[in-house]
Amino acid sequence: MDGSRVIDDLGSAVLDESFPEVDLALRRGRHIDRDDTAWYGFLLDAQAVLETFYRRFGCELVHKSDGYFYLLPVTDQLGKRQLSVPEMLVGQALALLYLDPRTVQSGGVVTRDDVLTHLAGVMGTDGLMHAMNPKKRRLDERVAQEAVRARVAEGLRKLSVAGFIELGEGDSVRLRSALMRFAEPVRGTEAPEEALAKLVARGEVMLEPEFETDPDADADADADADAETRSEAEDNAGSDDTSSDDDYAMPFDEHEHDDMPWDSVSEDAAAKEAAGNLDSENLDSGDLDGEREDDPTDEEHE
Repeated sequence: MDGSRVIDDLGSAVLDESFPEVDLALRRGRHIDRDDTAWYGFLLDAQAVLETFYRRFGCELVHKSDGYFYLLPVTDQLGKRQLSVPEMLVGQALALLYLDPRTVQSGGVVTRDDVLTHLAGVMGTDGLMHAMNPKKRRLDERVAQEAVRARVAEGLRKLSVAGFIELGEGDSVRLRSALMRFAEPVRGTEAPEEALAKLVARGEVMLEPEFETDPDADADADADADAETRSEAEDNAGSDDTSSDDDYAMPFDEHEHDDMPWDSVSEDAAAKEAAGNLDSENLDSGDLDGEREDDPTDEEHE
Protein backbone atom coordinates (compact mmCIF):
# COMPACT_ATOMS: atom_id res chain seq x y z
CA MET A 1 0.00 0.00 0.00
CA ASP A 2 1.26 3.45 -0.89
CA GLY A 3 1.45 5.33 2.41
CA SER A 4 1.25 8.72 0.66
CA ARG A 5 -2.18 8.22 -0.90
CA VAL A 6 -5.35 9.64 0.62
CA ILE A 7 -8.71 7.91 0.36
CA ASP A 8 -11.20 10.75 0.24
CA ASP A 9 -14.49 8.98 -0.50
CA LEU A 10 -16.32 6.26 1.39
CA GLY A 11 -16.84 4.06 -1.65
CA SER A 12 -13.12 3.72 -2.25
CA ALA A 13 -12.54 3.01 1.45
CA VAL A 14 -15.18 0.25 1.56
CA LEU A 15 -13.86 -1.33 -1.64
CA ASP A 16 -10.28 -1.37 -0.35
CA GLU A 17 -9.04 -4.92 0.25
CA SER A 18 -8.17 -4.09 3.86
CA PHE A 19 -11.57 -2.73 4.84
CA PRO A 20 -13.48 -5.95 5.72
CA GLU A 21 -10.85 -7.26 8.14
CA VAL A 22 -10.11 -3.85 9.63
CA ASP A 23 -13.80 -3.10 10.13
CA LEU A 24 -14.46 -6.42 11.87
CA ALA A 25 -11.37 -6.05 14.04
CA LEU A 26 -12.36 -2.55 15.18
CA ARG A 27 -15.94 -3.60 15.91
CA ARG A 28 -14.64 -6.49 18.03
CA GLY A 29 -12.62 -4.13 20.18
CA ARG A 30 -9.24 -4.62 18.52
CA HIS A 31 -6.63 -1.88 18.82
CA ILE A 32 -4.68 -1.46 15.57
CA ASP A 33 -1.13 -0.14 15.83
CA ARG A 34 1.92 0.41 13.65
CA ASP A 35 2.84 -3.26 13.91
CA ASP A 36 -0.31 -3.99 11.88
CA THR A 37 1.43 -2.39 8.94
CA ALA A 38 -1.20 -2.73 6.19
CA TRP A 39 -4.19 -2.13 8.47
CA TYR A 40 -2.62 0.88 10.15
CA GLY A 41 -1.61 2.37 6.80
CA PHE A 42 -5.16 1.93 5.48
CA LEU A 43 -6.63 3.68 8.52
CA LEU A 44 -4.23 6.58 8.07
CA ASP A 45 -5.18 6.86 4.40
CA ALA A 46 -8.94 6.66 5.01
CA GLN A 47 -9.12 8.24 8.46
CA ALA A 48 -11.26 11.23 7.49
CA VAL A 49 -13.98 9.29 5.66
CA LEU A 50 -14.00 6.45 8.22
CA GLU A 51 -14.42 8.87 11.12
CA THR A 52 -17.65 10.07 9.48
CA PHE A 53 -18.66 6.50 8.66
CA TYR A 54 -18.33 5.20 12.23
CA ARG A 55 -20.13 8.19 13.73
CA ARG A 56 -23.25 6.86 11.98
CA PHE A 57 -22.92 3.79 14.23
CA GLY A 58 -22.46 5.85 17.39
CA CYS A 59 -18.67 5.41 17.55
CA GLU A 60 -15.61 7.60 17.33
CA LEU A 61 -12.57 6.34 15.44
CA VAL A 62 -9.79 7.39 17.81
CA HIS A 63 -6.17 7.81 16.71
CA LYS A 64 -3.66 8.25 19.53
CA SER A 65 -0.28 9.90 19.16
CA ASP A 66 1.35 6.73 20.53
CA GLY A 67 0.45 5.12 17.22
CA TYR A 68 -2.76 3.13 17.46
CA PHE A 69 -6.44 3.30 16.44
CA TYR A 70 -9.56 2.00 18.22
CA LEU A 71 -13.31 2.51 18.17
CA LEU A 72 -14.85 4.35 21.11
CA PRO A 73 -18.63 3.84 21.42
CA VAL A 74 -20.50 7.01 22.39
CA THR A 75 -23.96 5.44 22.13
CA ASP A 76 -25.32 1.93 22.67
CA GLN A 77 -25.75 1.11 18.98
CA LEU A 78 -22.84 -1.33 18.86
CA GLY A 79 -22.65 -2.10 22.55
CA LYS A 80 -19.57 -1.85 24.73
CA ARG A 81 -16.87 -4.33 25.64
CA GLN A 82 -15.83 -4.52 29.27
CA LEU A 83 -12.70 -5.52 31.15
CA SER A 84 -12.89 -6.65 34.76
CA VAL A 85 -10.99 -4.88 37.53
CA PRO A 86 -8.36 -7.67 37.73
CA GLU A 87 -7.89 -7.40 33.96
CA MET A 88 -7.51 -3.64 34.25
CA LEU A 89 -4.87 -4.14 36.95
CA VAL A 90 -3.00 -6.52 34.64
CA GLY A 91 -3.25 -3.93 31.87
CA GLN A 92 -1.88 -1.19 34.12
CA ALA A 93 0.99 -3.43 35.22
CA LEU A 94 1.78 -4.18 31.57
CA ALA A 95 1.77 -0.45 30.84
CA LEU A 96 4.37 -0.02 33.58
CA LEU A 97 6.48 -2.77 32.03
CA TYR A 98 6.07 -1.11 28.63
CA LEU A 99 7.52 2.10 30.09
CA ASP A 100 10.38 0.29 31.83
CA PRO A 101 13.73 0.95 30.04
CA ARG A 102 14.71 -2.69 30.65
CA THR A 103 11.73 -3.80 28.59
CA VAL A 104 12.82 -1.52 25.77
CA GLN A 105 16.24 -3.16 25.85
CA SER A 106 14.60 -6.59 25.56
CA GLY A 107 12.70 -5.53 22.45
CA GLY A 108 9.41 -5.06 24.29
CA VAL A 109 9.17 -8.76 25.19
CA VAL A 110 8.49 -10.03 28.71
CA THR A 111 7.33 -13.35 30.15
CA ARG A 112 4.15 -14.26 31.98
CA ASP A 113 6.21 -14.78 35.10
CA ASP A 114 7.60 -11.27 34.67
CA VAL A 115 4.04 -9.96 34.79
CA LEU A 116 3.23 -11.93 37.96
CA THR A 117 6.50 -10.91 39.57
CA HIS A 118 5.95 -7.24 38.69
CA LEU A 119 2.41 -7.27 40.09
CA ALA A 120 3.59 -8.96 43.29
CA GLY A 121 6.50 -6.55 43.57
CA VAL A 122 4.34 -3.45 43.19
CA MET A 123 1.30 -4.63 45.16
CA GLY A 124 2.88 -7.10 47.56
CA THR A 125 1.95 -10.79 47.53
CA ASP A 126 -0.93 -10.39 49.99
CA GLY A 127 -2.21 -7.29 48.22
CA LEU A 128 -2.15 -9.09 44.88
CA MET A 129 -4.04 -12.11 46.23
CA HIS A 130 -6.70 -9.91 47.82
CA ALA A 131 -7.03 -7.76 44.67
CA MET A 132 -7.61 -10.86 42.56
CA ASN A 133 -9.92 -12.43 45.18
CA PRO A 134 -11.69 -9.30 46.45
CA LYS A 135 -14.71 -10.91 48.11
CA LYS A 136 -12.76 -13.48 50.09
CA ARG A 137 -12.35 -12.59 53.75
CA ARG A 138 -10.29 -15.68 54.43
CA LEU A 139 -7.93 -16.86 51.76
CA ASP A 140 -6.51 -20.34 51.44
CA GLU A 141 -3.03 -19.48 50.18
CA ARG A 142 -2.82 -22.27 47.61
CA VAL A 143 -6.30 -21.62 46.22
CA ALA A 144 -5.63 -17.86 46.19
CA GLN A 145 -2.37 -18.32 44.28
CA GLU A 146 -4.14 -20.50 41.71
CA ALA A 147 -6.83 -17.82 41.34
CA VAL A 148 -4.17 -15.15 40.79
CA ARG A 149 -2.52 -17.21 38.06
CA ALA A 150 -5.89 -17.90 36.45
CA ARG A 151 -6.97 -14.27 36.47
CA VAL A 152 -3.63 -12.98 35.19
CA ALA A 153 -3.55 -15.62 32.45
CA GLU A 154 -7.10 -14.84 31.35
CA GLY A 155 -6.36 -11.14 31.52
CA LEU A 156 -3.38 -11.64 29.21
CA ARG A 157 -5.50 -13.66 26.82
CA LYS A 158 -8.22 -11.02 26.69
CA LEU A 159 -5.73 -8.18 26.30
CA SER A 160 -4.12 -10.11 23.45
CA VAL A 161 -7.45 -10.39 21.62
CA ALA A 162 -7.89 -6.62 22.04
CA GLY A 163 -4.48 -5.89 20.50
CA PHE A 164 -2.75 -4.63 23.65
CA ILE A 165 -0.19 -7.44 23.64
CA GLU A 166 0.87 -10.38 21.51
CA LEU A 167 1.23 -13.83 23.06
CA GLY A 168 4.24 -15.61 21.63
CA GLU A 169 5.68 -19.08 21.89
CA GLY A 170 6.11 -20.50 25.35
CA ASP A 171 5.34 -17.85 27.94
CA SER A 172 6.61 -14.81 26.01
CA VAL A 173 4.49 -11.67 25.82
CA ARG A 174 5.26 -8.86 23.39
CA LEU A 175 4.01 -5.49 24.59
CA ARG A 176 2.32 -3.16 22.11
CA SER A 177 1.81 0.60 22.04
CA ALA A 178 -1.93 0.39 22.77
CA LEU A 179 -0.99 -0.42 26.39
CA MET A 180 -0.49 3.31 26.80
CA ARG A 181 -4.28 3.56 26.93
CA PHE A 182 -4.01 2.26 30.49
CA ALA A 183 -1.74 5.19 31.30
CA GLU A 184 -4.14 7.82 29.94
CA PRO A 185 -5.65 8.70 33.36
CA VAL A 186 -2.23 9.78 34.67
CA ARG A 187 -0.86 11.27 31.46
CA GLY A 188 0.09 14.87 31.99
CA THR A 189 1.09 14.41 35.62
CA GLU A 190 4.64 15.29 36.65
CA ALA A 191 5.59 11.62 36.98
CA PRO A 192 3.01 9.49 35.13
CA GLU A 193 4.92 6.23 35.63
CA GLU A 194 5.11 6.83 39.37
CA ALA A 195 1.44 7.81 39.53
CA LEU A 196 0.43 4.65 37.66
CA ALA A 197 2.61 2.51 39.92
CA LYS A 198 0.84 3.98 42.96
CA LEU A 199 -2.54 3.07 41.47
CA VAL A 200 -1.42 -0.51 40.90
CA ALA A 201 0.16 -0.72 44.36
CA ARG A 202 -3.18 0.23 45.92
CA GLY A 203 -5.08 -2.17 43.67
CA GLU A 204 -7.01 0.74 42.20
CA VAL A 205 -8.42 1.24 38.74
CA MET A 206 -8.63 4.80 37.45
CA LEU A 207 -10.84 5.18 34.43
CA GLU A 208 -10.43 7.40 31.43
CA PRO A 209 -13.02 10.22 31.46
CA GLU A 210 -14.95 8.63 28.58
CA PHE A 211 -15.15 5.21 30.24
CA GLU A 212 -18.39 4.00 31.77
CA THR A 213 -19.07 1.34 34.37
CA ASP A 214 -21.52 -1.52 34.14
CA PRO A 215 -22.57 -2.41 37.70
CA ASP A 216 -24.60 -5.49 36.74
CA ALA A 217 -22.26 -7.16 34.29
CA ASP A 218 -20.48 -9.69 36.51
CA ALA A 219 -22.76 -10.43 39.45
CA ASP A 220 -22.15 -14.20 39.55
CA ALA A 221 -18.44 -14.30 38.84
CA ASP A 222 -17.19 -14.99 42.36
CA ALA A 223 -19.21 -18.18 42.75
CA ASP A 224 -17.71 -19.43 39.50
CA ALA A 225 -14.24 -18.41 40.64
CA ASP A 226 -14.63 -20.28 43.92
CA ALA A 227 -15.55 -23.50 42.15
CA GLU A 228 -12.86 -23.17 39.52
CA THR A 229 -9.95 -22.33 41.78
CA ARG A 230 -10.99 -25.01 44.30
CA SER A 231 -11.04 -27.56 41.51
CA GLU A 232 -7.62 -26.43 40.30
CA ALA A 233 -6.16 -26.70 43.77
CA GLU A 234 -7.50 -30.25 44.12
CA ASP A 235 -6.18 -31.23 40.68
CA ASN A 236 -2.75 -29.88 41.53
CA ALA A 237 -2.61 -31.44 45.01
CA GLY A 238 0.55 -33.45 45.44
CA SER A 239 2.41 -31.47 42.81
CA ASP A 240 4.87 -28.70 43.67
CA ASP A 241 4.84 -27.26 40.14
CA THR A 242 2.37 -24.39 40.04
CA SER A 243 3.82 -22.70 36.97
CA SER A 244 3.10 -25.30 34.30
CA ASP A 245 1.48 -24.49 30.98
CA ASP A 246 -1.82 -25.79 32.35
CA ASP A 247 -1.96 -22.75 34.61
CA TYR A 248 -2.34 -20.63 31.50
CA ALA A 249 -4.64 -22.84 29.41
CA MET A 250 -7.75 -20.76 29.96
CA PRO A 251 -9.93 -20.36 26.85
CA PHE A 252 -11.44 -17.00 26.03
CA ASP A 253 -14.95 -17.02 24.65
CA GLU A 254 -15.94 -13.89 22.75
CA HIS A 255 -19.40 -15.05 21.73
CA GLU A 256 -21.20 -12.90 24.29
CA HIS A 257 -19.81 -9.63 22.92
CA ASP A 258 -18.53 -10.75 19.53
CA ASP A 259 -19.03 -7.43 17.77
CA MET A 260 -18.80 -4.98 20.65
CA PRO A 261 -15.93 -2.47 20.84
CA TRP A 262 -14.09 -2.61 24.15
CA ASP A 263 -14.23 0.59 26.14
CA SER A 264 -15.20 0.08 29.73
CA VAL A 265 -14.81 -1.69 33.03
CA SER A 266 -17.59 -4.06 34.01
CA GLU A 267 -17.18 -3.88 37.78
CA ASP A 268 -19.67 -2.63 40.34
CA ALA A 269 -16.82 -1.20 42.38
CA ALA A 270 -14.96 0.52 39.56
CA ALA A 271 -16.47 3.91 40.34
CA LYS A 272 -15.52 3.48 44.00
CA GLU A 273 -12.03 2.45 43.05
CA ALA A 274 -11.63 5.56 40.92
CA ALA A 275 -12.23 7.55 44.11
CA GLY A 276 -9.77 5.38 46.00
CA ASN A 277 -12.43 3.64 48.05
CA LEU A 278 -12.02 -0.12 47.65
CA ASP A 279 -14.66 -2.19 49.38
CA SER A 280 -13.63 -5.85 49.48
CA GLU A 281 -17.14 -7.05 50.21
CA ASN A 282 -18.78 -5.34 47.27
CA LEU A 283 -16.17 -5.70 44.54
CA ASP A 284 -17.35 -7.93 41.70
CA SER A 285 -14.63 -9.90 40.00
CA GLY A 286 -15.73 -10.37 36.38
CA ASP A 287 -16.88 -13.21 34.19
CA LEU A 288 -13.53 -14.61 33.21
CA ASP A 289 -13.63 -17.75 35.38
CA GLY A 290 -17.13 -18.53 34.21
CA GLU A 291 -15.86 -18.37 30.64
CA ARG A 292 -13.24 -20.99 31.42
CA GLU A 293 -15.90 -23.67 31.40
CA ASP A 294 -15.86 -23.48 27.59
CA ASP A 295 -14.04 -26.12 25.57
CA PRO A 296 -10.33 -25.50 26.35
CA THR A 297 -9.41 -26.59 22.84
CA ASP A 298 -11.40 -23.80 21.23
CA GLU A 299 -8.77 -21.23 20.27
CA GLU A 300 -10.55 -19.75 17.26
CA HIS A 301 -11.01 -16.38 18.91
CA GLU A 302 -7.33 -15.84 19.50
